[in-house]
Amino acid sequence: MALPKLNVPKYKLKLPSDNRTVNFRPFLVKEEKLLLLATETGNESEIVVAVKDIIKSCTDITDVDKLATFDIEYLFLQIRTKSVGESVEVNVTCPDDDETEVKVTIPLDEIKVVKTRGHKKDIKLSSDVAISMTYPNLESFVSMNFGESDNQVDQIFQMAASCVESISDENQVYDCSTVPKKELLEFFDQLNSKQFGEIQKFFETMPKLSHTLKVTNPNTGVENEIVIEGLASFFE
Repeated sequence: MALPKLNVPKYKLKLPSDNRTVNFRPFLVKEEKLLLLATETGNESEIVVAVKDIIKSCTDITDVDKLATFDIEYLFLQIRTKSVGESVEVNVTCPDDDETEVKVTIPLDEIKVVKTRGHKKDIKLSSDVAISMTYPNLESFVSMNFGESDNQVDQIFQMAASCVESISDENQVYDCSTVPKKELLEFFDQLNSKQFGEIQKFFETMPKLSHTLKVTNPNTGVENEIVIEGLASFFE
């Protein structure tokens, strides 16, 4: 005799990047095991991969690998909220003495994707040349944040080259999806510091999962404002 099956509730949300409506469900025990195994290792790249696998299983999104990083983070938090609880406990270090740790409880529904005013994807490099950027996907994000390279400058260039959507001049728009990364890196080598700074600003100001909280240091009595960013920060 077959055992009964439990009904799993379904929910909807809108992706921060494009307001696309997505259907999702809470994750099940078999999927929670993936996350527990990853968090126990403390390896952030394994956490990200586990999150991606859970999103594939729990949503109707077929192009998870193409999602912007902040979409992935936001999606997972919504899934987790409906799965195991409305809050999470994390340890934070008080900035005033840089050593006292305080455990705080954060309501997950208060964690939002923060968009910086003035952020733009289309960047004017000169009077006749412009570049259009796209957000880093999971592969680019993992490579940039958890790769083995010690050369941070090289990582920035590699990330930027992976996120160029198009380059345009007075005569033509060049679709960069088929342009070899080597050519894009050579293009960046021609830029001056101010021009490449505009591209760096794109990454610095792009939407991110963020939560600001106030914590009083029990040893000094000082109230600290702490900003927590990135998915891994909410799973300490």
